[in-house]
Amino acid sequence: MNRLFTAAVVYLVLGLGAGLYYREFTKANDFVEGTYTQLSVAHTHLLALGLLVMLIVLALEKVFTLSASPLFGWFFWVYNAGVLLTSAMMVWHGSLTVLGQESNAAIAGIAGLGHIIVTAGFILLMLALRKGITASKRADAAASAPVAN
Repeated sequence: MNRLFTAAVVYLVLGLGAGLYYREFTKANDFVEGTYTQLSVAHTHLLALGLLVMLIVLALEKVFTLSASPLFGWFFWVYNAGVLLTSAMMVWHGSLTVLGQESNAAIAGIAGLGHIIVTAGFILLMLALRKGITASKRADAAASAPVAN
């Protein structure tokens, strides 16, 4: 649970930092306010996919002991790698937009790979959650079964 809480705090800092970077970087470069850039949504992605998901998983861990499944460790590292890769590409692409530079297919491809990795992480989470729910049901059934004399 400590690892999940630490990840949530890291995402909080990254998300708030990304918002600050967006505001200050666009101001410093006289970027036209209201013009779309991926910088404007990078902080939202970090806060929603990072902070909020980690807090939800923390609650699920408390209820279903997800970490008992070997899939949980895979989820944690795969998912976080995907979120960080996706967010980094958003910051990179958004920074190029603010600077008036052209993006390229490599950035889009790496961002797409980040989304695929996030999806794989969610699949691993669902599998670990399913295993946790099943184990919880078995434990509840065993606890409520009548004791034979």
